[in-house]
Formats: sequence, C-alpha cells, structure tokens
Amino acid sequence: MNWFSEYSLFLAETATVVIAILAVLVFILSQRRKSATVAGRLSVKDISQEYEQVKDDMLMSSMDELEAKLFMKDLKKQKKNERKQAKLAAKQKKKQAKNQEKSAEQTSSDSDSNNVAKPVESNTNQQVKPKLFVLSFNGSMDAHEVEELRQEITAVLAVIKPEDKVVIKLESPGGVVHGYGLAASQLLRFRRRDIPFTVVVDKVAASGGYMMACTANKIVAAPFAIVGSIGVVAQIPNFNRLLKKHDVDIELQTAGAYKRTLTMFGENTEEGRQKFKQELEETHLLFKDFVKEYRPNVDIEQVATGEHWFATQAKNKGLVDEISTSDDFILSHLQTHKIISVCYQRRQKLSERISKNVMKSVERLFFRQENGL
Repeated sequence: MNWFSEYSLFLAETATVVIAILAVLVFILSQRRKSATVAGRLSVKDISQEYEQVKDDMLMSSMDELEAKLFMKDLKKQKKNERKQAKLAAKQKKKQAKNQEKSAEQTSSDSDSNNVAKPVESNTNQQVKPKLFVLSFNGSMDAHEVEELRQEITAVLAVIKPEDKVVIKLESPGGVVHGYGLAASQLLRFRRRDIPFTVVVDKVAASGGYMMACTANKIVAAPFAIVGSIGVVAQIPNFNRLLKKHDVDIELQTAGAYKRTLTMFGENTEEGRQKFKQELEETHLLFKDFVKEYRPNVDIEQVATGEHWFATQAKNKGLVDEISTSDDFILSHLQTHKIISVCYQRRQKLSERISKNVMKSVERLFFRQENGL
C-alpha cells in the first residue's frame, strides 16, 4: 500500500513537471509568433513640450509663491490660446484644401474656358511652427542599426515640408565598409530631395562614422568629440605555423587567381599580400573621393591619413563646421521650431540583444585602448 501511494505521488510530480515544461514551451512559441508578425514600431514624439517644461520649472524655482501663481496663470492662458490658434489654423487648412479640390474639379470640367479658378488664400494670421525632426544613430561595428535608420528616414521623407529641418545625432567609431556605405547612402536620400540636414556629434564620428557625417550640409560637434580617421584597416590572424607544428595540413582550393588573397589557416604568399594591400588602397581611394565630393573645401590629402582629431582641431581642418553639443543645437531651435523625435524600434531576439551587448563591450574596450586619455 505504501509502495502504491509513493508511486502515485511520483507520477503526480512527474506530470506536474511535464505540464510546466509544456506551458513554458507554448509561451515561448506564442511570443516568437508574435514577434514574427510585428517587425518593429515607429515612435514619433513631440519633445518640445519636455524642453519647455524644464524651462518653466527652472523659472518657477526662482519665484516666490505669489509670482509662481501668476506665472502659472499666464502660462495656462498662453497654452489655451496656442491650442485655439492651432485649431483655427487646422480648420482653415482643411477649408483651403476643399476649395482647391473644388477649383481643380471646376477647371477639369471647364477645360475650354480660359478663366481658371484660383485657390482661396488663407485669411488667418496664425503661423504654424516648422518642424525640426530629430533622428539618432548609434552605430556598431557591423552597422546593423542602418535598418532602423532606413525606417526613420522613410517616415520623415513621407511628411517633411520645405520649411522643416532634420538633425541626426550621430555616434559611431566606424566599422565594415559595406555597412557604413549603406548607412551613408541612406542619409544621402535627404540630399537627393534637396532637404538640408545637420549631423551633430557629441562623442565620436570616426572612419565609417565620418563617412556618414560628411554627407550632411552641416556638421556640428562637441569640443572633445573624436572626428576623422579617414582610412581603411584590415587584420587577419594566421595559424599556419601552429598547424604545421602539430602536423596539420590545410588544403585551400580556389577558382580565380585572387578568390582568396589572405587566409587564416593556409600559408600566405607575397603575391596575395600585395593584392590584399591593393584592395585596401582602392577602398581608401573611394573613401577619399566620397569625402571630397561632400566636403570640397577640405584638403583631402592632409586629412585622409587615418588620423583622428578632437572637434576643435577638426574645425580648423574643415572637417567640422561648428562647435556645439546636440542639446544646445536643439535648444537654439526651440523658439522657432516644433521639435519632433523620430525613433524606429525593431523587435530583437534575446540572442541578438546578448550578442549586441557583448559586441558593444568589446568595441568600447578596443576603442579605449586606442584612444584613451
């Protein structure tokens, strides 16, 4: 009898564990399906109010109780008036669009007539603030963040008007050529649409990061931001001698004389090294031509040595146009523009988040070793 009760208890515990495992698996599969259906989310936020709130809080902190009450009263009145004017402007805009549509219809129906109806002009004096779109790019070695940047630029291009502006907060020490070449090409979409945009660098825009930055109409950088590094580097470890020491042979077969110039495990030849060096030089030449095209005032032979400089030094060389931080740049537009933050957030798997954090740590480690104070 005791044996039977113990066996029943064992079966119950086993069933509980199995059910728990199945529940976890079902949850994981449902989450994977959910993440597969939703690739990402575009976040558009008016951050003007945040800056205004900070300014108002600072003003109120220096006032006594009576002054603060009067300030709040005037502020509420001002906000109410702004909302009212914005509402009137929206109505007027809608009315004007309808009138233009009617005029177009009348013009098409009276194609034989020379009297073309003119669109009704707005009578309102309300001036809607132009927008300053703020995008951010914090690049890693493989520049995989270009996918998010592509989505953000596409969204901005869909709604931007001639009076609006764009600023990109750029941070990157560079990385693979093809990744940053694509990232720079994405920024050039603004140039091809004749939309002026500014790149602001608070910490670093080196190598591929500067390739992106130089596409802007204006480059602004913080005083100690690292800029430049217009060069190309490649390094490959070779384990051939170690393998020979342990009697390990490596067979490498290729079709094409330069299909593989340098190898990690085979024995490298002088011909292969020269070809690899030639390819680096060609890539460097393309990089130089790219910078020269968009920064024509730069002495490219002087700056394309692979060196980097602090922004105050880079400004004297023409690599930077203005010394300032991204915060000050945005604040300088607060009174004249509506500040709109645009951010595309792609859903990432757990493995992607872990590998991304590991890569970031490795990049920071090597960058500190090379550029430490």
